[in-house]
Amino acid sequence: MSSAQSLIGSGSADIVAGRPASVAHLFLDRVAATPNGEAYRYPAPVDEHAADGAPGAEQWRSVTWAQTAEQVYAVAAGLLELGIAPEDRVALMSSTRLEWIVADMGNMCAGAATTAIYPSTNADETAYILSDSGSRALFVENPAQLAKVVGELGQLPELRTAVLFDGEVPQETGSLTVLTFDELKRRGAEYLAGHPDTIEKAVAALDKEQLATLIYTSGTTGRPKGVRLVHDCWAYQGRAQEQSGLLRGDDVQFMWLPLSHVFGKSLICGQIATGHVMAVDGRVDRIIHNLPVVRPTMMASAPRIFEKVYNGIAGKARAEGGAKYKIFMWAARTAREYAKATQASRAASGHDAAPLGLRVQHAIADKLVYGKIRAAFGGRMRGSVSGSAALAPEIGYFFAGIGVPVLEGYGLTESSAGICVNHAEDVRIGSVGTMLPGSEVRIAEDGEILLRGPGVMRGYHNLPEKTAEVLEADGWFHTEDIGELTADGFLKITDRKKDLFKTSGGKYVAPSEVEGKFKAICPFVSNILVIGNGRNYCTALIGLDEAVIMPWAVEHGLAGRSYAEVTADPSVLALIDGFVRTLNGDLQRWQTIKKFHLLPRDLDIEHGELTPSLKIKRPVVEKVYAEAVTAMYAGANEA
Repeated sequence: MSSAQSLIGSGSADIVAGRPASVAHLFLDRVAATPNGEAYRYPAPVDEHAADGAPGAEQWRSVTWAQTAEQVYAVAAGLLELGIAPEDRVALMSSTRLEWIVADMGNMCAGAATTAIYPSTNADETAYILSDSGSRALFVENPAQLAKVVGELGQLPELRTAVLFDGEVPQETGSLTVLTFDELKRRGAEYLAGHPDTIEKAVAALDKEQLATLIYTSGTTGRPKGVRLVHDCWAYQGRAQEQSGLLRGDDVQFMWLPLSHVFGKSLICGQIATGHVMAVDGRVDRIIHNLPVVRPTMMASAPRIFEKVYNGIAGKARAEGGAKYKIFMWAARTAREYAKATQASRAASGHDAAPLGLRVQHAIADKLVYGKIRAAFGGRMRGSVSGSAALAPEIGYFFAGIGVPVLEGYGLTESSAGICVNHAEDVRIGSVGTMLPGSEVRIAEDGEILLRGPGVMRGYHNLPEKTAEVLEADGWFHTEDIGELTADGFLKITDRKKDLFKTSGGKYVAPSEVEGKFKAICPFVSNILVIGNGRNYCTALIGLDEAVIMPWAVEHGLAGRSYAEVTADPSVLALIDGFVRTLNGDLQRWQTIKKFHLLPRDLDIEHGELTPSLKIKRPVVEKVYAEAVTAMYAGANEA
């Protein structure tokens, strides 16, 4: 295979090479090494009869590694008692919570393979995943989620048992045997009482190439494909994250990402390897409240969160107006300039340095603005890993400059998440970092990024032809992403190969590049989709951030209007048009946005326009808003 560039991750390869067969092995080792160390924190209701109790109040509780193991072993034994055999698929459909981790680790310790399903997945697609995977059992969050499955049992002859995390077993469960989570653990504990070495034997029997997880791709262009990830993939992730220094034993990580997504799942492996504390709460609406309480040193997120945080801060400053807005804009500009200067210095000399005048301005801005923002993140954040989509560079420079560096990384479901990442001590905005130890990257002649390493999938479930299209016999995986390697080994992503389009004038456009630039300059945007394939100019569908545009609307005489009415108002169109004109001034002529359409509602998962990991389903959006797209090109003859 020809290539323009190639690189293998560096580090103590012997540590990665000497990894155990599975994360279950790592888990048993962790429990033996630090049984009384704190493993997890989770929110729980406060007893309303307690002195400080009040209805609805919560407090964070914690469990040690030994206490976690007691639950995990009981779950594993309960599954074995139910007749679950090695590599039998056991599905998990729940929001992010401690029980998800316990159930998943119980699956792996029993030798079963977890089929991960987002709780937002509709009944039809849930049934498809359960059927395609051949899942025999299912952990499900509550009776409402269970109802989606019960209604589709005619398509699921292999599914026999369901286990509820919350709520009581409903009366109508069809052919399913339904247990509560506590019942399963009780049965498992009773089984262990008579077979005390069951879990150790089951883990010892695990083979590194044994199926551990089926995670279904987002399905942006069709039915999702089941990605086969074996035990070795997860053991590698755990050791590589530990060895690279991405995660440390003294970290406190806040986990709110969906654990059904490969990103969240992989970070659990790193946490087990390092033994650090993880605070778990998947409620997105509690993130801002939880951060100053948890005070994490590390958090993983998607770019959309940082964009929303920045837009929220900028919007609040704009609403306050006057001197406060001017101070924020100056501080934001200073943060970016400082981050750019120190990054350039680090790349050139290995040391962070900035001109004296910029350092003085940065110190003043830190006291006036940055310190307050860091406090909102808990005051201890050494880095926040970002993945699943590109982060606008100007957003990255802002957060790096204020002292909350966003550590952009890169990976896919097919590579068991991260295969390269930036590190807090050497962040390169605009790149996705360097390779994890033991993994390789190669840039093909056409610019496509190829990956190889222990974390790469073993194929798509029941789809040998699809597997052959992307996975070569020598282990190289075709990502369909376009990128380049810098001289010092940092990977940059240019675009999705299949998203690149050519205008009728023969010019190639990378839509994510244009979209990222717009997000960096327009604080009101939530989602943007650039269109232009085979057309003679580019257009855009734009969804606005309701939390930012609605306060602006009130201040500008649009109080009482709905979101749809606000986005159709001429003043809002003029506002966004100003940002589009600014964007166009920084683009090549063929990239410029000639026309745009403001959506009457933002894109969302419920309407099938976003994947659960918040990626835009481009074909779906273009189909939903086909009339608007047609109107933007009606009578077009502009070159």
